[in-house]
Amino acid sequence: MIDAASAELRDRVSALLTRERLAASEIKSFDTPRRLAVMAHGVSASQPDVTEHLTGPPVTVAYKNGQPTPAAHAFAKKAGVEIGQLEKLTMAKGEYLVATITRKGRPADEILAETLPEEISALYWPKNMYWLESGASFVRPIRWLVAMLDDDVVPVELLVFGIAAGRTSRGHRILSDAAVKIPRAGSSYVDALRSAKVLGRTEREHQTRKALDAATRTIAGARWREDKSLLDTVVNLTEFPSVILGGFDPQFLTLPEEVLVTVMRDHQKYFALEDSNQKLLPRFLAVLNTDGDRDGLIRHGNERVLRARFSDARFFWETDQKRSLLERLELLRHVTFQKDLGTYYEKTQRVQRLCSWLSEIVKQSGMAVRPGVIHKAACLAKTDLTTELVKEFTELQGIVGGLYARAQKLDASLPEATRFAIADAIYDHYKPESTEDGVPRSIEGAVLSVGDKADTIAGMFSLGLIPSGSKDPFALRRQANAIVRIIAEKKLPFRLSELMRDARAGYQGSDAEKKFVDETEFAESVRIFFRERLEFYLKDVRGYAYDVVKAVLAADAEDVVDALARAESVKQVMHMPEFLAIGAACKRMRNILKQAGEKGIAPAAKFEYLRGAAEEEKTLMAYMERTGARVEAHSCKKEYLDALLLLSTAREPVDKFFDKVMVMVDDSTVRANRLALLRTLLKQFSTIADFSEIATEGKDTSESSGAKASVNK
Repeated sequence: MIDAASAELRDRVSALLTRERLAASEIKSFDTPRRLAVMAHGVSASQPDVTEHLTGPPVTVAYKNGQPTPAAHAFAKKAGVEIGQLEKLTMAKGEYLVATITRKGRPADEILAETLPEEISALYWPKNMYWLESGASFVRPIRWLVAMLDDDVVPVELLVFGIAAGRTSRGHRILSDAAVKIPRAGSSYVDALRSAKVLGRTEREHQTRKALDAATRTIAGARWREDKSLLDTVVNLTEFPSVILGGFDPQFLTLPEEVLVTVMRDHQKYFALEDSNQKLLPRFLAVLNTDGDRDGLIRHGNERVLRARFSDARFFWETDQKRSLLERLELLRHVTFQKDLGTYYEKTQRVQRLCSWLSEIVKQSGMAVRPGVIHKAACLAKTDLTTELVKEFTELQGIVGGLYARAQKLDASLPEATRFAIADAIYDHYKPESTEDGVPRSIEGAVLSVGDKADTIAGMFSLGLIPSGSKDPFALRRQANAIVRIIAEKKLPFRLSELMRDARAGYQGSDAEKKFVDETEFAESVRIFFRERLEFYLKDVRGYAYDVVKAVLAADAEDVVDALARAESVKQVMHMPEFLAIGAACKRMRNILKQAGEKGIAPAAKFEYLRGAAEEEKTLMAYMERTGARVEAHSCKKEYLDALLLLSTAREPVDKFFDKVMVMVDDSTVRANRLALLRTLLKQFSTIADFSEIATEGKDTSESSGAKASVNK
């Protein structure tokens, strides 16, 4: 929780200083497990004075016969000035009384003492402690408070905790738990704490990395496994870190590496060591919140705890082998998936059916896939939830299933390669669990992962359990992000709405279906939800510009692979002057058609070569007839760059049309015909992307003045 709270406190203090006109030149954070601090440099000693002009009543109301009326006296009193200091000012509606007043700026320490307690109390914590006597809530009891402006203490009080600010902090809990006097706000704060064995986050991370490297170098050929998440954790658990090297009995290496690393990382916060071949070594590194372990007592204690953990894991592994995954399938009838959606046994049946449909789609697309592997993997994917190992180490769900499927003889008739393929699909079916995690390795694992996640999302959305704001208790956004990413990276031929329609169909006839929202409501909610996820993937993961993503998704947001291909093609041409001009023209076409619709003016069914038609509109339509089929042919082959380059040649006839032809003429037949031409043209341009979404402001969309004039005509 420390990183988020530290950033929030910094932002709150920054906003406070800006709001109170005490703006600082630089604001830094300092945080450890025992403290949150903000250091603001260049804070003004007081607010600047502010001169304001207050407008009062009209002069005709404020004075009668040259004498001030009660209205004038009331205004002077309100403004805090003498009646003789009021001025007259002529405005659009007449002459009014005006008072010029100067509000003196308040001292900074007075403002901070008044406002800081509220900012501290407002910090968000996922979990709070509560004090019934005072009504206070905070993540932990607040033991001390330091608030200083230069050399002086700011009189901040946290009344609910009975604490007043001073200049005294505290050092490291073990190495220097004495009071630490802060002589002056600023760098001396960091220096004073450093002398008391308390380091800032950057220093702690640097010291931790150095200590990990130093301990690892004592073993020839060894290296510690980089783990950013674990490193962040141990850095935020220490104030003065050091590292010890420990070991365990090599016999435990007979257990799967995934089990050993999970026990070390997730349960003990240890770093694993490996040799040059990335093979696990019977060693570990533990980060301490002290300056070392001279007598080896801490190392011995950690080794004893790890030995017990590994012994438990080995016992669970051996116990679980007494019952095969196939035998565990029936046990899923007693494991609840979600209170309204039934058991994991029912989910398994749904996922099997859904994956069978998805396998057929993949097969018909020409991709190599083994439907039997997917069917068997879907049957066994959730059975490891009944194992003792997963009950103890929940982080290993899916992974344990894959390991057990590889270790057990699932079916005597299965070739080993097929069994391993089933095991790999089970092992990977929760992937990716984060943006750093990889997608499933095989097509079979990818299909199973998509089917499993789609079933969950369909069930939750059908119940109306849609993520809102920061609330997403079932991690549906993460699972939808995973679906989009798997489809994109494995190039699966799934359309998102059809995928979710088929996933919902799996619930037909179930008790859960009685509680479902209307199918139309469901379809619309998942459409919007997945469009947002696809937009996130294209923009934040793949790095496409915001307007490119908008343009591409406006054309079609259902086929992930196709959207990715179109985004790449649009990215390559969007900076061409021809396409910037076409983008501006598309905006104009869309606006004309929209305004016509609002006035009840409909385009003709199709464009016709009317007698007396302008030469430019005939030329433009002839161009579309010549190139339209070629553009469509390129698009059908997914040759989007070639199609876009062909469309770029439309710039000249489009510019001439808008420069010479008026669309909204009085003649209704001509007007409808020209609207039909615009509709046809806009449809042709928008098959790959909606170019009206491309930002053209501030960009030169024309090499000649003619096209510019056409836009302003």
